[in-house]
Parts: sequence; C-alpha cells; structure tokens
Amino acid sequence: MPDSQPYHLGQIVRLKSQPDKIGAVVEVKETDPEYQYTVLIDGKASSYFTSQLIADDEPSQIKQVLSATECQALLTARLINHPSTSTLYSLNAARIDFVPYQYRPVLRFLRADRPRLLIADGVGVGKTIEAGLILRELQARQEINSVLIICPRPLLSEKKWQTEMKRFDQNFEHFDGKMLRHCISECDLDGEWPERHQFGIIPYSILNEEIITGTKTGKNSKKPCLLDLDPAPHFDLVIVDEAHRISNPTTYGHEAVKYFCDNAEAVIFLTATPLQLGNCDLFSLLKLLRPDVVIDRDSFDHMSEPNPMINEAVRHARSASVEWQSKALESLKKAQSTSWGASMLTNNPEVDEITDKLSSPDASEQERIIIIDQLENLHTFSGIINRTRRRDIGEFTIRQSHTVEVPFTDSQNTLHDALLKVQSDILADLHGSRSVNFMMSTIRRQAASCLYGLAPYIKDILSRHICEEELSEVDIEDFGIESGDLNSIAERIQSVIAMANNLDKKDPKLEKVIQLVNQKQEAQIYPNHRIMIFSSFRHTLHYLKEGLLSAGIRVGLVHGNVPDEERTTVRHRFERPKDDPEALDVVLFSEVGCEGLDYQFCDCIINYDLPWNPMRIEQRIGRIDRNGQKSQFVSVYNMITPGTVDADIYERCLMRIGIFEQAVGASEDILGKITKELNEIAVKSELTPAERQVRLRQLEDNEIRQLLEEEKLEEKQHEFFGISLPLKDRFKVDVDNATSYWLEPEAIQNMLSTYLETINESAAILGKTEIKSLRINEEARKKMLQDARVFSSNNDIQQRNWEKWLKGNEPHLPITFDGETANEDRSVQLLSPVHPLTRQAAFSFDTHTDPEIHLSVTDNRFTEGVYPFAIYQWDFIGLRHDLELIVISDNESISSHFFELMQVATDSDSVISEMDLTTLESLHYNCWKVALDFHRRKVIKLAEFKRQSLKASYEGRIAMLNDRLRSATEKKIQRMREAEINRANREYEERSAELSSSVENHDIRYEQVLVGTIRIS
Repeated sequence: MPDSQPYHLGQIVRLKSQPDKIGAVVEVKETDPEYQYTVLIDGKASSYFTSQLIADDEPSQIKQVLSATECQALLTARLINHPSTSTLYSLNAARIDFVPYQYRPVLRFLRADRPRLLIADGVGVGKTIEAGLILRELQARQEINSVLIICPRPLLSEKKWQTEMKRFDQNFEHFDGKMLRHCISECDLDGEWPERHQFGIIPYSILNEEIITGTKTGKNSKKPCLLDLDPAPHFDLVIVDEAHRISNPTTYGHEAVKYFCDNAEAVIFLTATPLQLGNCDLFSLLKLLRPDVVIDRDSFDHMSEPNPMINEAVRHARSASVEWQSKALESLKKAQSTSWGASMLTNNPEVDEITDKLSSPDASEQERIIIIDQLENLHTFSGIINRTRRRDIGEFTIRQSHTVEVPFTDSQNTLHDALLKVQSDILADLHGSRSVNFMMSTIRRQAASCLYGLAPYIKDILSRHICEEELSEVDIEDFGIESGDLNSIAERIQSVIAMANNLDKKDPKLEKVIQLVNQKQEAQIYPNHRIMIFSSFRHTLHYLKEGLLSAGIRVGLVHGNVPDEERTTVRHRFERPKDDPEALDVVLFSEVGCEGLDYQFCDCIINYDLPWNPMRIEQRIGRIDRNGQKSQFVSVYNMITPGTVDADIYERCLMRIGIFEQAVGASEDILGKITKELNEIAVKSELTPAERQVRLRQLEDNEIRQLLEEEKLEEKQHEFFGISLPLKDRFKVDVDNATSYWLEPEAIQNMLSTYLETINESAAILGKTEIKSLRINEEARKKMLQDARVFSSNNDIQQRNWEKWLKGNEPHLPITFDGETANEDRSVQLLSPVHPLTRQAAFSFDTHTDPEIHLSVTDNRFTEGVYPFAIYQWDFIGLRHDLELIVISDNESISSHFFELMQVATDSDSVISEMDLTTLESLHYNCWKVALDFHRRKVIKLAEFKRQSLKASYEGRIAMLNDRLRSATEKKIQRMREAEINRANREYEERSAELSSSVENHDIRYEQVLVGTIRIS
C-alpha cells in the first residue's frame, strides 16, 4: 500500500525538477509504492509520481492597491495590449497633420468583414497617407512582418512611397527585376520570401510573363516563377497604387497583382477612378479585390440598386427631424424591394434589428447614432469602397489664379528659334527617332522654362549626367539614346550651346519674379512674406537661386537630391517670421522636392514653368491649399512665355480643366491620357503652330470634355457607390467617437512616466513644450535594451533608433507625443501606441495581480456617496472578435460615466468589503448572462444568413471559373485557372468552417481588470 495521499484532485502543484512549472491535479491513481498523478501543465496532461511533485505552498498574493495615476496607466496599457476594433490607434502614431477625413477609410477597413478595401478618393485627398494609417492600425493589433507595395515606375524614381512611409517610421526598399527574380528564387528554395526583403516596392513594369509563368515570348526561361512557388509567398499587407493600371484582366500585370493579393492577409487598392455604373475599370478592380462578392457583371450592377434608398435612410436619421424614424424605415423598405435587396436585405438579422429599433417609439440620441452606423453598414459597398472627393470635404481656400505673360527679348527669341531649327534638322537626319524626339522636346521645355539654364542642361544630357529621378520630374522615364546618335546630336547642338552662353544678362522673366517677391514682402492687407517657386528643371532652380540672392532675397532650395534633414531645416527657416534673421522669403522647389512636407503657412506659389501633367500642378498647389491653411485665399502665379508650346498648352488645356481655380476631381486615368496626348502633340516637331492648335483643340473637344462630363456623371451616380456623407464637421465627430482618452498623448505620457518610476529613480520625462526630453541613465538603459529586443522589428526605423540610443552614451533623448510636431522635426522620437518604449511599458502592467483602487471625484451631477465598482474585460467570440471594458456598479449612472470620472479622479482612503465584492460578482454575472444570450442569438441568426449567402456566391463563382477554364487553350493559362478554382474551393471550405465554428464556440470570455470604490462629493 502506498503512503497516505499527499495531493488531492484540483490541488495546485509544481514540478520538483522545474519549480517554475505549475499545474493542477486532474486525476489520482493509487499505485504501489507511490501515488500517481495526472497534472495539467500548459494545456498538456502528464503523469508524475508523488516524489516528483511539490505542493504550491505560496500564499495567495495580497491585492495590489494602486494609486489613481497607476490605475489610469493600467487602463492605457490594457488598450495597447488588448486592442479593440472600435478604437483608433493610428491617431498621433505618424508624422502627419491631423486631417479627420483621412481616417474614414481606416474606420471602414477596421469594420469590414474582410481586410480588403478600394480607396477611390479624389486627386489630392491623401490616399498614400490613408494607406499608411491602415498599416499603423494593423501594427497596433498584430505583428506585421511583410508588406508589398506595387506602383508605377515613376513613383519609384521620385521615391514617393519611400518618403511617405518614413512618416510612419517604416523603411522600404525598391525592387528592380533582378531583385524580384532573386526573391522568387530564394522563395523557391526555402519555401518563404527572404526575410531581409519583406518590405518592398515593386513597379508594374517588371511584372512580366517571365516573372509570372516562367516563359519568355512563349519559351521556357528555366527560371523559377511565381506560379512555381509552393507555398505561395504570403504578405501581411499588399498595397496597389494607381490600381486602375491593372484593371485589364488580360495583362500580366493584372495576373501578378491577383497572385499577390490572393495570397495576402490584407489588401488595399488606391485609385482616383470615378465611381460609375458603366465603369469597367471599377468592376474589374472590385472583382480582383473581392471575387467572393463581385462575381460577374450582372451581380455588380444589381449590388448598387438599394444604395440610394439606404443613403436616403441615413440622411433621415442624421436629420433627427420629428418623423425621422418612420421616414428612415420607409426608405429601408424601398431598399428591400429592389432585386438585390429582396435577396440580401430581407430576412437579414442585421436589417431586422434596425427595423425593430426604427419601429420602437422615441429612440434616444445614443440609439440614433447607433442606427446611423448600422444603416451605413448596409450600403452594399460600405466594406469594400471608400470614396472621398474634394467637394465632399469642402474647399480649404479660394484659389486666385494669375497669368503672368513675359515675352522673350529679341536675343532670347533668336536663340529659341535656333533651337527649334536644330531640333528639326536632328530629327530629319535621325529619321524621327522617338527617344531623340523626347530628348529634344525636353530640351525645348527647358528653353521655355529658362534659357539661362539651357546650356548646362544640354551638357548634362549629352554626358548622361541627368539622373532617373530628375527625368521623372518632367514625366520621362528614360531617353534610351544610342551613343552614336548622342554624338551626332552633340555636334549639331554646339551652336545652340554657344548662343546660350552668350545671352545678354537682362532677363525680363527673372525681373518679373523679383518684382512679385518684393510686392509680397510689402503687402499690408495679407502680411505673409513667403512665396514658393516651382520649376520642373533643376538648372532653372539654380539659376533662380543665384538671381534672387543677388537681389537681396533670402532663398532656399529643395529638390530630390536634398537630404531629409536639410529639407526640414529649410522648412523651419521658411516658417519663421519675417523679422527673424534666419527666416527665408522664398523657397525654390522641383516636383519631387515638394513631396513629403506641407507648407500651409505659405499662401502664394509661382509656377516659373508648368508641367504638362495636370496632377503635377494639383500636387504643387496642394502643398498650400490644404487643411490648416490660415489664409482665406491662396495665390497662384503662372509664368507664361507667348509663342511657346507651353503657352499653347496652358491656354487650350490647363486653363480649360480649371485646375488653377479648384481641385481637379477627375480620374487619374483620364488625366494620364491628357498628359500623354500633350506630350505627343508637343514632341511632334513637324507640326506647324496652326496644326498644333488644331490638335490641342481636338484634345479640348475629346479628353477634356470627357473629363468634365465624367465629373457630372459621377455626381449623378454618387448615390449608388458613395455612402451619404455627413457635414464637414461630422468627419471629426466620427473620429472622436472612435477615439479613446486612454490612448491620447497625455494618457500615454502618464503610463510611460509611471513605468519609468519602476525602472530607475532618475528616469523621467522632462519639459512642458511639445518636444520633451527622455532622461534614463546608463544602467537603466542596459536593462531596458533587453526588454526592447522582445519587440524588435527589422523594418521599423524608430525601433532601430530606439535601440541605438539605448546602446549609446547620451542620457537624454528628444521625444514628442504629437504627430504634427514629429512631422516638423524628423529627428524627434514619436512616442505613439506602437513605439517600442510604449509597448514595453504596456507589457509591464500585465503583471499586476487583482489590483484594487480607491478614487475620489467632485461632481455635482451625482449623489454623494461611496460606490463600489469593478471593471471587467469582455472578449466577444463569434463572427467577429472584439474586446470591451465593462464597468459594473449598482449605480447605472456611475457605470455609464465612470471612465469620464476616472480622468479627473484622485486617491481616496475608502475600503471595499467582502460583501461589496460578492454583490459586484453577482451583478456582473447577471449582466454577462443577458449579454451572452443576446450574443448567442445574434451569432446563430447571422451565421445562418451568411452561410446561405456564401453558398450562393460560391456556386456562382465556381460556375464562372469553370467556364473560364474550359475556354483556356494555353497550358500556362489553364494552370492559372485551376489555381483559381482550387483557391475558391479552399476559401469556401475555410469560411464555411469559420461560420460553423462561430456558432459552436461563441462565447463572452471575461477577466476582472480591477475592483475598488469611487467617492463622489
């Protein structure tokens, strides 16, 4: 017989060999000579003899009593460690200005049933920033280890995405064809995308037949290709910029994007394509983005039918008029009567819930807000498309456009005519070579911009000293001219160079600019001395800099090769008041130079020359015509030289579009066609001035008219695709509703200060301005470095800078909690919810065991007394996973206002009794039980509805894919179609399993966060 039984069922024990391993006894066997126990440790049951175990004799831990400050820090940590889908984490998490409407697609993405979104915002609204904000939200919720950006090649040359992603402290590398092939080969060998290349930017131009199918003009290249990879590379996020470029499903670009998107966790498409029923691009993009929803053209057309009625219901609910409920209900019933509504809105549990609320008498203000949100979610494209137009957000300012005509002098005109003659001769001898034509056209544009920059510009082109980035600023990727042709050009153009070098020094165009600058300096009505001057040519900019400096004007220069630190310094000097000796009056910009920083403190720009791309012009004006501009007017001066191609384009095209008076709302596709056509007209040197006028008139009659008509058409059809937008102020209200006080800068600073006190007595955050100083001594930094590596990310710039500082010798680090301040000074660390220090601090608060707190608040809205309370975290398991903090108290008013009261609470000497704790547990159970019953009914009804909808869409999708497979004749196409069918089957099985699991495993799990009392006086 064994000795007496030392351990019993349910007892907590430890392993003698590993005392840190702790578990519960779940079975006892009477064996000789020792008892045998089954112990559950870390979710696994294992058997042990008596001698292998020791009792867990540690006394139960005494409750930790926290101060009000510590409790506030704990709540901030809770939200960071356990993110909620209803709360924004990207606020003050990037080096950007706060622009409320840019958070609309972020909220839509978070609330969508799948992480797929088409952002079809108008030109200049800020799609790149919106994509970055979504990336920040994803990073706050999960580890993001790989991101792929696909965009047009010129955006790589301009480093647009690299520059913009630095606002979010993310580092991306550019992929050329060689690098992409290397990554595919590595993936083929190792089964995964190489870790050091997981944050990349790929141009459309390298997504060709060889990359996708492994063939080149039909022949096997014997190199690994995307279709060979098994498993396929999985990216956490894929961003596709100017997505309308791959709307044609017969192109390799389309197939490559589809491949990456099909295997991605989250996908964002960016385009400025107008939303219209007849738009094939839109249908193609949505089918690519959500093939499970947009199956064919008929289903796409029917999807939009109920949306005008849903928008009407939203407007009634927003109006809060006397009969808003009955009017909204009537509109909702109209939506249900459409063909799409009959199948998707009838017997829909979510619609039934809204109907019940609208039918009940006198809905409260809070219920009305919830109904608005629920109605918006019924919009068939609410979880797929975000469309914000400039007209939706209102004009920031009134644009005042001025045409400044400055004719050539006689000697300048002689040089210009000589250049045209040389151009004609060269093209005649070289048989109209397209590349030579483009080069000569660009030289001619430099001449129209500034004849004094002509000679050095020609020399740089002939010696191939013009970089790709500089060419992209005039919308040319590469000349690609043979050396022999280049030598021939060099010989013929020497006479032009000689004439350019001998021009007289009098330059009326420069003199006019100096006059405009001086007028601005002396202005009394609108005393803003600053002017931004733009040119597409760097030689023009350098010439202007010398001329302005000679006139005693304080001037700075920014182009693509100017380092970020120098750009920031120039911007700071430009922002200084006029009487500051360090201030700048004028800053000269190239196209690329103006990207990345905003200048809303300036209200005047001069276009010394004009790009032929209307979007370039919009980007220039958008540097000052933007959110935060204090002036009622912004002035745009356009310098034009009569008799040049630029003057014709300005008058016939750019003025007609109206881009100088208001933000253009057209599609990037049409603007791209206009730009291409303008280039074609301009480079045809054989055209006489009269013929050129005819071609420009044709452009005006065709593309420009189409542009204007598309804007009118979209306005008519906006109801079908766009959600009824609130008033401009409502944008901020929507953001405020998704904002938590516990994630605001003050709350994060409080959490960090509380954390630093536990690290070292001397550690502190110093300063009262937006830029503060973080002080930590060497010993504490070494300790923190070990913790920091737990949160290490290869791609995060702040992570690297943070670890670098912890390793260094400097005890002070400049920091800020404000995104706009961090944007102005890029050297400052931005302590946001996703910063490694913030995450370290939040993680440390998870060690608190059963914390208790006693608070005191003075507030005459409530009855005086001491109120026990408890805070629980509810984890909703079902169709969607979400977290919510629930306050339990026997006073409903205290419960509903608790977090508001806690923001101003101080410490109290109250105590909480065992009876109070028992009462709170009982109240919590009753509250939890009611919520669970409601949650169960909702999950079951909605899952059944979604299952039927999923089956119908799957059957339609498979039928369509099988038809495409049968019509495919080439083997490589058949492979693609078979892969699509396999993917569709797999997705259907996975989503069916998810729906079944949500019904079987639905629950509301809970965890007590803290208990205590609040004294009201």
